[in-house]
Amino acid sequence: MPEFRRKNLGQKMIESELITQEQYETAMEKHAQTQVSLRQVLVDMGIVNEQKMMDFVGKSFDIPVYRELFGKIENPDIISIIPEKICRQHTVIPLQKKNNVLTVAMVDPLDVFVLDDLEKIAECKVQPVLSTRTEILNTLQIFYEEEGGGLEKLVKDMAKEEKDDLEVIDENKGDEPLKEGEVGIVDAPVIRLVNTIISQAIKERASDVHVEPDDKSLRIRYRVDGILRETMSPPKRLQAPITSRIKIMAGMDISIKRAPQDGRFRLRADNGGDFDVRISTVPTIYGEKVVMRLLDQTSIKIGLADSGVSKEGLQLFKEMIERPYGIILVTGPTGSGKTTTLYLALQMINSPDKNIITIEEPVEYDLEGINQIAVNVKAGVTFANGLKSILRQDPDVIMVGEMRDLETADIAVRAALTGHLVFSTLHTNDAPSAVARMVDMGVPPYLVTSSVCCILAQRLVRTLCPQCKEAYKPSEKELEEAKMKDRDVDPLFYRGKGCSECNDSGFFGRVGLFELMVVDKELRNLIHSGKSTDVIREAAQKAGMKTLWEDGIDKVLKGVTTFEEIKRVTFVEQD
Repeated sequence: MPEFRRKNLGQKMIESELITQEQYETAMEKHAQTQVSLRQVLVDMGIVNEQKMMDFVGKSFDIPVYRELFGKIENPDIISIIPEKICRQHTVIPLQKKNNVLTVAMVDPLDVFVLDDLEKIAECKVQPVLSTRTEILNTLQIFYEEEGGGLEKLVKDMAKEEKDDLEVIDENKGDEPLKEGEVGIVDAPVIRLVNTIISQAIKERASDVHVEPDDKSLRIRYRVDGILRETMSPPKRLQAPITSRIKIMAGMDISIKRAPQDGRFRLRADNGGDFDVRISTVPTIYGEKVVMRLLDQTSIKIGLADSGVSKEGLQLFKEMIERPYGIILVTGPTGSGKTTTLYLALQMINSPDKNIITIEEPVEYDLEGINQIAVNVKAGVTFANGLKSILRQDPDVIMVGEMRDLETADIAVRAALTGHLVFSTLHTNDAPSAVARMVDMGVPPYLVTSSVCCILAQRLVRTLCPQCKEAYKPSEKELEEAKMKDRDVDPLFYRGKGCSECNDSGFFGRVGLFELMVVDKELRNLIHSGKSTDVIREAAQKAGMKTLWEDGIDKVLKGVTTFEEIKRVTFVEQD
């Protein structure tokens, strides 16, 4: 970047209070030493995150900002206009060519020297647009092989044997023959592209991959730490081959496109981790939407203490699950980690002298030493029927994936009353509400009080990135919302600035919020007499129950998560 451009940019950033004069001078010193651009120095030092820097430069110099570059490349031949070596050297990537003008995404579109070089190479005028270094390098990585090659090798003619990032270790082979016109769905380019989508999701710690068709495009989104974000947009023409390839891997019928289907396969990533991939397809007006859930088989090896349960709560919960009989309920919405908590609890009490049997839909993780049954409605294996069969298998501990109806709840209650320890889940907002849910299903209050030992409610919140989190003094409004305005000591809250480690999100990983309600004598009397959920909640709090909100505030003050995250997943009623 020319000297006057650097000064102009730096001055604009100081005037906009994006950086301070001292930070600018420090960054300029490092620039002089390393010859790395001022923009990149500020990003590398963590002073400004990459996305904010891109938006600021684009707005300041009236340069178009491009995200999701994958979908902007309409013709694979465009890539070859600029050699890969030059693309990587200057962090640029060609996108499209129209009327002898080549649009090129650049991390530094203000560098006139690089622009001159690109125009000489391309032999045409170059129109620069702005993108981040991460986005450009990720797109280059998708389209170029590690040892050289071009985009066309990935999308058009990658027929050579290549080492993939993934090893499918249990791929189901579809029995249906390919339909006419779909011969190419198992070609090497498509296989590599699907493997790239999955391996990139694993690298970014995604729990789900969404392949979503639109009118004129195909959208790929990853759910990372509970939040969906768009990653790439392959051309619309790749929709059918990508969908068909995934369905073949999962042993699904590729000829069925107007009805939902489910499938699964297992794979091993290049880091050695084993993943169970669950596939679900549904028809939409623009074609089939595919969702892949990535279940890391190693993640179940963590302990409950690592999931966010407090030391006191863990000790109390451990006492509950070590009882010889009764019902242990875990509640929360879909995706709040209920099943994982039950798995961890079962592992804590698993021993050779116990016969532990589960019935689930589906079986998410393989647990060593535990007998697991999958619900299969077509074969007549429902939660209720399966539970009846389990009781004839001499069990000590039973886990029922979910109490959905009175029949299942009634069998579970009677199993608990006849000397079995039963684990299950319910969809309720908090622990006290689980009582009303069971009564609403038709379980008499006296059976609830006789069988339920404790109820654990939970939520998942994103944890702050340890590399870029910072403390700040909360505003009066935040203190009032948190009900902390009258504290003697001013508390500190925390937030994430965003860095390369967390992909500029400020968060890395998730942790649980927990609310444990032990059904003691007083609560049994209240439940038996039909008291409201509010009365039961108040009594539980007096007995020492910490609510989801209170557990969340504790984690905010400890710098585990943010106040905004707590408000996103739970709330406290204002006086």
